[in-house]
Amino acid sequence: MFSIEHDFDATVVTLVDEGTLHLQEDVIVSAFDDCVTVEQYDPRLDTVHRVTLSISQMQDLVAAVTMPEGVYRRPESTPKG
Repeated sequence: MFSIEHDFDATVVTLVDEGTLHLQEDVIVSAFDDCVTVEQYDPRLDTVHRVTLSISQMQDLVAAVTMPEGVYRRPESTPKG
């Protein structure tokens, strides 16, 4: 299950692990103009872990999830002008 909220400065997606075995804490993905953060609470350490991705890294991740194993570079977009 997931939810989507559009805040003033970010779009926030919360991913909720459903099921019966080995459930993980919610994952919160916040997309800003210049970066994307991924957060998850760690109950063992009683802390929230945060990873910050640049927009370029996020675009690479989105492209990567549908590709076969290998090393890739996204083609550069050519500026229009």
